[in-house]
Amino acid sequence: MLQVKGWGCVLAVAAFAVSLAAQTQAGSGQHAIHAAGTVTASAAVASKQASAAEDATAAKLPVRRVVLYKTGVGYFEHVGHVQGDQTVRIDFTSGQLNDVLQSLTVLDLNGGHIAGVNYNSEAPLSQRLGTLHLPVSETTDLSSFLGALRGARLQVSSGAASVTGRLLSIERKTRANSGTTLEVDVITLVSEAGDVRSIEIAPGVNVRLMEQDVNEEVGRYLGLLGTSREQDIRRMTIEAAGAGDRQLYVSYISEVPVWKTTYRIVLPSKADGPTLLQGWAIVDNTVGEDWSNVELSLVAGAPQSFIQQLSQPFYARRPVIALPQTAQLSPQTHESAMLGGLGALSGLVTDQSGAAIANANVKLYTQDGTLVANSATNASGRYSFDNLPAGNYRAEFGRPGFNTTAVQGLSVGGGRALAQNAMLRVGSATQTVTVEAAAESFETETAQSGEGHGYGLGGSTGLSMNSGNYTQILELGPGATVPNAATLNAVRGSTEAQAEGSDLGDLFQYKLKDRVTIRKNESALVPIVQAHVDAEKVSLWNADLHSSRPLRALWLTNTSDRTLDEGSFSVLDNEAFAGEGLTTPIKTGERRVLSYAADLGTRVQSFSLHTPQKVTHVKIDHGTMIQTSEMREETEYTVRDDDTTPRTVLIEHPLRAGWLIATDGPKPDETTSGVYRFRVRVDSKASTVFTVRERRPIESRFELNSVDSDQIELFVNQKSITPEIEAALRKIIEQKDEASSFGDEVNKRNAEIKKIYDDQARLRENLKALKGSPEERALTQRYTKQLDDQEGQLDTLKHEVADFQTKDDDAQAKLDKMIESLSFDTTI
Repeated sequence: MLQVKGWGCVLAVAAFAVSLAAQTQAGSGQHAIHAAGTVTASAAVASKQASAAEDATAAKLPVRRVVLYKTGVGYFEHVGHVQGDQTVRIDFTSGQLNDVLQSLTVLDLNGGHIAGVNYNSEAPLSQRLGTLHLPVSETTDLSSFLGALRGARLQVSSGAASVTGRLLSIERKTRANSGTTLEVDVITLVSEAGDVRSIEIAPGVNVRLMEQDVNEEVGRYLGLLGTSREQDIRRMTIEAAGAGDRQLYVSYISEVPVWKTTYRIVLPSKADGPTLLQGWAIVDNTVGEDWSNVELSLVAGAPQSFIQQLSQPFYARRPVIALPQTAQLSPQTHESAMLGGLGALSGLVTDQSGAAIANANVKLYTQDGTLVANSATNASGRYSFDNLPAGNYRAEFGRPGFNTTAVQGLSVGGGRALAQNAMLRVGSATQTVTVEAAAESFETETAQSGEGHGYGLGGSTGLSMNSGNYTQILELGPGATVPNAATLNAVRGSTEAQAEGSDLGDLFQYKLKDRVTIRKNESALVPIVQAHVDAEKVSLWNADLHSSRPLRALWLTNTSDRTLDEGSFSVLDNEAFAGEGLTTPIKTGERRVLSYAADLGTRVQSFSLHTPQKVTHVKIDHGTMIQTSEMREETEYTVRDDDTTPRTVLIEHPLRAGWLIATDGPKPDETTSGVYRFRVRVDSKASTVFTVRERRPIESRFELNSVDSDQIELFVNQKSITPEIEAALRKIIEQKDEASSFGDEVNKRNAEIKKIYDDQARLRENLKALKGSPEERALTQRYTKQLDDQEGQLDTLKHEVADFQTKDDDAQAKLDKMIESLSFDTTI
């Protein structure tokens, strides 16, 4: 028992652990859930007459509050009075019972307690049929039925003739009659005397069961089939124990149909008039009882919910273990892998002109950035990687003087050879252009006013709404007076809603002000929104429409105080139906375009113009030159209004990654995650041209130490540097050449020194071989003099090396200072 503070009541927890016993005989039983939490089950504890008598004494606990959610579940509250020890009942359908057992809460609010909760439970029909001694299924025919009776004593009679015996078999045979072929069932009986007789089952043949136990078993089978047609009602009885008059509270969730939302947008007859928004909810009552005078709330959101089969008896399935057999080996086949396995990657690397690039470096990385392979293109510009483990890779292609191109999302494996080509653009290797690989082949390139009055819109059948204690029916029949515009405008002026809106965290609730009554297996329209909103009539065009005709739409701002749930909407313009559409949820203050019809009076055409890439800005600082290039694209939209009224057209222009709206062009009125929206005004019987300008900035970096004369010539030809920058770069090239010349002299003399050292080593080896003869002494003198001369040459060369090395260091220091001090920031 759990005492609830402030309520003075006892909470009986009804989420009991239910253990369902196997059904025998008739297969249905009564489950009793007691306060102690134990469960008893009996297949025949009481007869159906006793159960009916118990139901008659139980009081029904009515529904008082219903909350419906968009996930197809509803929250229900029952409140009623009990006196002393009393039993109350609530009716459910079988589909509800699982959710009820999972969420049921029972409160006796005035000092009583819950003695037990019972409900009628039945095993599945297939399980109950399994308890019979007849091998029959839920659906059977005469042949299958008689086949299940094999071995039983039968009496088969046709007219005055009769045969009695045990059923041996029943089989279907084909016979010819007057040129036609018929299939007939033939049963075979074995008599007590041992005679075997076959009888054809014809329309005039009677079959009688001669054994009492078989007859009773067939009766049970037919009885079980009959129970499956009974009304789908699962009755729960709650036993409340206590003294005096008390209040009983029960709550639970249950599966219900998803409530739907539909709106009416009534446009004003005058240009400056208000736009009326009416919102209706369609609610279906398919549960086991009426909703009479209940508080109804509708919640837009998606709380998590699930179904667990708690109401059905659960049987553990034991495994069937086959008897051991002698092992026999036989040939087997195995399915090939759908994914995985080693793969290969190859392709061609070219420049912008399509010429192959030799000796381009190709690196292959895993998704986590680990280098797995490194190669270079051959003289034909081709590369290849073999024996690659299955996975996703990133390939980088580069060569000095060109930008680095990276391709990511390469899926390799499954024994396939994947082809991936790449194109390198002239530029700095420090700039990387990343592209995504494509699949398989890749390229780098409320309707009721506050006064209680309403009008049926769109037909003469009228609108019926049942709300609590009154039912209002409006009909426009023969002789009825159609409301005039002034009356309709008066209704539009009333904005009192029939539902209160409130936020519930991520959810939003519409709570009806009046109680409603919805009978079981009936549906109703209930008002949830009636408010004035801001709406501008526009025409919406997008290239994805694949038509020159735009859509008629409303640019609507939700100026009401509540969230508008997703649903359908209808538009009324000039007191007539103008179209309909769908909307997703719209938060308070949010602006949304709602399209509802085709605009047959307007046409839109588009044309795109690309301009070559152009360097717009150059900056040199700390030895690095940064060129900012810009690609430009203009899209020209021609809008024609053939109607007699002006148009406001919303042009939806695609939003592309890396592209920006140019500062020298029009700006969008709003931007979504995928498009820019531009407003274009077109006069009647006129055309207008609207141009959207976009730019794509590209940054290239060059280290001045690596710039050579060829690149300077390329920059000059491309007009990507100014004459001042060209002159400064050429001075750097001259200083690089000077420093390089001193380095060449140092290298030349070091090569001569190495040559002398090699020759001296040869002479010393020769001296070691001489023995002292007169001829050898003369040769020794000559070798010795040659060694002395070489030593003098070495001294001279070493001094020259030191001198040129000093000049080289000075020239390199001058070059470094020149590069570091060079600074430009120029717009081209």
